[in-house]
Amino acid sequence: MHHTLETVVAGRPMKIEYGKVGRLSDAALMMSYGDTVILVNVNASGKPRDGIDFFPLSVEYEERLYSVGKIPGGFIKREGRPSEKAILNGRAIDRPLRPLFPKGYRNDVQVVCTVMSVENDNLPEILAINAASTALFISSIPFVDPVGTVSVGLIDGEFILNPTSSEREKSSMSLTVCATQEKIMMIEAGGDEIPEDVMYDAIMFGFKECQNLVNFQIEARNKFGKEKADFEVYEVEESLENEVKDFAFDMIKEAMYITDKDERNKAMDQVKEKVSETFDEKYPDNKADISDVIYRIQKKVVRNMILNDKIRPDGRGFNEIRPISCDVSLLPRTHGTGLFTRGLTQVLTVATLGALGDIQIIDGIGEEQSKRYMHHYNFPAYSVGEVRPLRGPGRREIGHGALAEKALEPLIPSEESFPYTVRLVSEVLSSNGSTSQASVCGSTLALLDAGVPIKRPAAGIAMGLVTSEDLTEEEVLTDIQGIEDFFGDMDFKVAGTEKGITAIQVDTKLKGLSNTCIKKSIEDARVARLFLLDKMNACIGAPREEVSKYAPKTFSLSIDPEKIRDVIGAGGKTINKIIAETGVKIDIKEDGKVFVTAVDTTSGKQAVKIIEDLTKEIKAGEIYLGKVTKIAAFGAFVEILPGKEGLVHISKLDVNRVNKVEDIVSAGDEILVKVTDIDAQGRINLSRKDAIKDSEKDSEKDSEKGSETEEVTN
Repeated sequence: MHHTLETVVAGRPMKIEYGKVGRLSDAALMMSYGDTVILVNVNASGKPRDGIDFFPLSVEYEERLYSVGKIPGGFIKREGRPSEKAILNGRAIDRPLRPLFPKGYRNDVQVVCTVMSVENDNLPEILAINAASTALFISSIPFVDPVGTVSVGLIDGEFILNPTSSEREKSSMSLTVCATQEKIMMIEAGGDEIPEDVMYDAIMFGFKECQNLVNFQIEARNKFGKEKADFEVYEVEESLENEVKDFAFDMIKEAMYITDKDERNKAMDQVKEKVSETFDEKYPDNKADISDVIYRIQKKVVRNMILNDKIRPDGRGFNEIRPISCDVSLLPRTHGTGLFTRGLTQVLTVATLGALGDIQIIDGIGEEQSKRYMHHYNFPAYSVGEVRPLRGPGRREIGHGALAEKALEPLIPSEESFPYTVRLVSEVLSSNGSTSQASVCGSTLALLDAGVPIKRPAAGIAMGLVTSEDLTEEEVLTDIQGIEDFFGDMDFKVAGTEKGITAIQVDTKLKGLSNTCIKKSIEDARVARLFLLDKMNACIGAPREEVSKYAPKTFSLSIDPEKIRDVIGAGGKTINKIIAETGVKIDIKEDGKVFVTAVDTTSGKQAVKIIEDLTKEIKAGEIYLGKVTKIAAFGAFVEILPGKEGLVHISKLDVNRVNKVEDIVSAGDEILVKVTDIDAQGRINLSRKDAIKDSEKDSEKDSEKGSETEEVTN
């Protein structure tokens, strides 16, 4: 049976259509917001896979270029692997939904969001989270806490719900808030140095607006939702759990109270060996269960340590940051480097400057067509002391790289003031908590070292959370390390400058965060960020005055847009000739701005001179040094600027009478000529005779000035 349900969000219609398509899925629906349409299909396996010890949720965000009326580029002409944007959107859907499934639920669940139509005013990524939540909620899958998701903009101090395309251009903030009826599940933010109190108010504004979308989903479930299926919750056998606890609890507690990470890990390895020796023969088929019990004991010990004893695994105070060190200019031939170390977390970021033509071209469904600033993040296995094959970047690497990129994007200078393409690559050398925020710090150091005049330095920090089982107690932790992230409840990343926030990303393992926790995390992150900025400023406080000698040199000029065709030439012949002669790169904008990128100053100035000559307006009365291109009986043709030629009539070749042109000039000679006039057809008439006379007059004036000076001296 076909069902529809409609509401209005931010003045635009939102509609759910259920039962019309995808009838073999557990639940399939089309959700539209204006002309943006998402198809969501959700399915789950009937029972868990044997031996699985985690919840296998798979979320896919499928972009279709037909949604924006485009045919894919390249030879194959069909969509290939997901774009970075699609991967980021898939992660954004996964993160708020995953914690809301029942604990112990281990059936395979797949959520597929297919973007079928896109209207720029209504973002498909926001609609997709709402659509995925709705589909899961009305399905038979045991998902019972729907989430609403909105975007929030900020224009002239006013919060805008789900801003349109034109409003997003004016907005100083891009905020996504995802929440259940009771608490916030996820926050994604980018902003132009937003003050902490404004950011918190924006999050609360978004939270309130999410409630209408949650109620919309509840209404949909009441009208056409399926009955929830029974499911099997995997639990460790109680007798086995008690035996392992009785045997290992005290040993695990003693090991977990060791503050040194390496020593703690060694102690835990010894505990696991003893547990294995004691229980492997007795319970040969329950090794995974035994590992799970050990994990839960570790988690309980760490959380009790923080909540009850008020100490952290490494002995720090709750607001204390691990030791910081910063360094720059490590690599001799790169354009800029920054090494940032925080405890055992260490990131080396390298900056590379390129021509504006080196921008990344984006063939996707979003409004962004190109990127002139890029940040890439690599997380090799050796950074955590492991051995794994080296593959391409995974979802996590892409997500972390995008977050650090977002944090610095508002601070990158415009192409007019700094005509370079900028690429940053962060290499994680050692990881023990929040490498994405260490990448923000390393990137800032690298940009300053490269001489990039960023608006202000930026730094980032990750806040953590530990709560009691009944959620009545909670402790917010500054600068969480790996063990606190692993056994904790939240990863609250905040990046920004001394002036305000540029990026936030929040994940939680709980069914939402309290407003108190969010407010405190934002406030404590500011204190930590200012501390980090002081340490970074002590290393390098301002951009280098000049870019590296190994970086390309850039030159810019403006020409009449009507003259662009003169620079390019027929079929690109002229511009290619300039590039071949000088070895430069040339980028021309529609408004007439020309950017020349060269390996050295000489070739850059040479190319600029050629372009200036090509586009210079020739005026009557001006004198040029030209080259004779052709001889005729009636005169000589002289090229005074590239591609611009005039005639010197035989009568104008010299101050004396000329019988033959060849008596005065030959092809290839360089001579001074004066433009006498330009006729209605654009033909240029030149005179060597007038140029000679003007030169003689100038010489006489110089001679007179010299005599006057000599008399005064005497």
